[in-house]
Amino acid sequence: MDENSLATASIIKEFNNAVNNHDIDAVMALMTDDCIFENTFPAPDGTRHVGQTKVRLELGNFLKSSPHAHFEEEELIVSDERCVVRWRYSWGEGHVRGVDVMRVRDGKVSEKLSYVKG
Repeated sequence: MDENSLATASIIKEFNNAVNNHDIDAVMALMTDDCIFENTFPAPDGTRHVGQTKVRLELGNFLKSSPHAHFEEEELIVSDERCVVRWRYSWGEGHVRGVDVMRVRDGKVSEKLSYVKG
């Protein structure tokens, strides 16, 4: 893996750890000011959130409403600034599987586009 891809993988792993720790301040510190987050609902397209304020609100609400939420990385595919993470999301009574298509720019996550099976 080249140097850029290694840096991207490191940032994505740090980001995912912050999500699993339910640390919204750490999550947002790893995102660009103009970040984009597309969640998985409502079907079929989810909702697009743009910018620190809107993304913080959406991700913060998700983390608060899902105190047992945990994402397990199944596979990490990295190419330069792009990354695909196959994951298994568990919340206690069940789980779903999906992928995040992510982009890193200037050492921070600029895009997190989430897709879920089902």
